[in-house]
Amino acid sequence: MTKAQEVRPGCLGRILQVFGLQTKAQPQTERFPYRLTDKFLSAAELSFYHVLRQVIGEQAVICSKVSLGDLFYPQTGDRSQNTSYRNKIDRKRVDFLLCDPQTMTPLMGIELDDASHKRTDRRARDEFVDGVFEAAKLPLARVRAQASYAPREIATQLKQAGLGKSPAVAEVPLEEPPLCPDCGIPMIVRTAKRGPHQGEQFYACPNYPDCRQILPFP
Repeated sequence: MTKAQEVRPGCLGRILQVFGLQTKAQPQTERFPYRLTDKFLSAAELSFYHVLRQVIGEQAVICSKVSLGDLFYPQTGDRSQNTSYRNKIDRKRVDFLLCDPQTMTPLMGIELDDASHKRTDRRARDEFVDGVFEAAKLPLARVRAQASYAPREIATQLKQAGLGKSPAVAEVPLEEPPLCPDCGIPMIVRTAKRGPHQGEQFYACPNYPDCRQILPFP
């Protein structure tokens, strides 16, 4: 502990210390003024996430708010240039990232574009992010933020953006998922991991294990 970290006791304090009547001041403990954010995903992001789960099922893992600095790295051959290019992406992120469920290899990025993306500064930012994904040969889909989404339309957009071309992902279903007979909500696609139907896909209720309704997958 340095002298700058100690609390100076003053004249009276020094006299009391001489006679053993006062102990040395303790260093201040480090503060942790952190709180859990109220909403990790905005209402629009959460709504899209639930639809995305219906479309993707277990064909990919959905990650949200992924830093571009964790996803990409610059390779120029010059250390100082690499640092400069890394600084350009460190504070940027992609709204959603689809990854291979076995290897977690990134398969596609998804940007949810609301009205703010029409601003000049946002358009410049979007063009830069598009260039980064294109240079790294990672597909990027841009979905317009809406009050509600049709799973079939989202599936079509993802396939057109390049998700269907990935050998690591099975064909994304283009039909509207059926509603759970008990819960009345859209079912999601799952894959049997064991038993005589191992590897086969089926529709299951998102409320599993509370609801165990399943339907055959076409």
